Amino acid sequence: MLGFALSMRLAGKEVVALSNDGVPWHLAFLPGADTIVKPDGQPLEIDVSVALDTATHDRLGANSIGALSKAGTLINIDHHGSNPGYGHLNYIDSHAPAVGEIVYDLLTAQGFPIDGAIRENLFTAISTDTGSFQYSSTTAHTHEIVAAMMRDGLDTARMARLLYSQNPMRRVELLRTLLNEMEFRADGRIASWMYPQTTRQRIGVQPGDTEGLIDTLRSIDSVVCAVIFEEQRDGGIRVSARSKNDTVNVADVCAQFGGGGHRAAAGATLPGPITTAATLYLEALEHEVRRTD
Repeated sequence: MLGFALSMRLAGKEVVALSNDGVPWHLAFLPGADTIVKPDGQPLEIDVSVALDTATHDRLGANSIGALSKAGTLINIDHHGSNPGYGHLNYIDSHAPAVGEIVYDLLTAQGFPIDGAIRENLFTAISTDTGSFQYSSTTAHTHEIVAAMMRDGLDTARMARLLYSQNPMRRVELLRTLLNEMEFRADGRIASWMYPQTTRQRIGVQPGDTEGLIDTLRSIDSVVCAVIFEEQRDGGIRVSARSKNDTVNVADVCAQFGGGGHRAAAGATLPGPITTAATLYLEALEHEVRRTD
């Protein structure tokens, strides 16, 4: 979003960058992050709205949807195969590993400006969405984009340090809690963790602190699927699921509960309580895992 917005501003457009949840602490260093607006739901006087990396319209958030309600045209740019094409104009490439890659290709193909700030934002989008280039969806083209940005001055070592080596103590405490409480099933092939509001309050968790925690579960050698169940303030249970086996499609499992995403990374929201939601989801996931035996 920031990479796209900064380029449009350099091209002479008046742009408002909206994030329903605001900017998490771990991305506050990004150039232009201080210009992101957390909407209050009041309609803005705008002509065109662009939804980026948002698989369904409601994922924009109620306040953002309200803010964008007067836009005559909605452009939907995404890479989730489950995206229904909710925009007036839709560009959905389910083979692209990151929407940051799509945006880079769009900007370069159309001759829009790309400066150092834009490169830093697009690298962040690409790096985080590919698991630091570890996921199987990463292609040679992905690396070619980063190489091109490096030739134009992007310092990837600095960006990696800012993105992955700046953990506050509370996040380390959260990781310790995960390691103490994680559970296994399906002969160790499924690892899961329940993250209730009581844990959030005890540690003083801030938005962004849970980013990447699921990769700890996913990294265990026996694990095929990793799942985190996060209790929201409204009582809903946010499910984040990852698969590292092409035969296990977590998007299909999430779709059973009204969610979706990618084959290897998907999510859903279930009603609470958290233990009930976890039991229902894990039963469905274990069925999918054992089906591949």
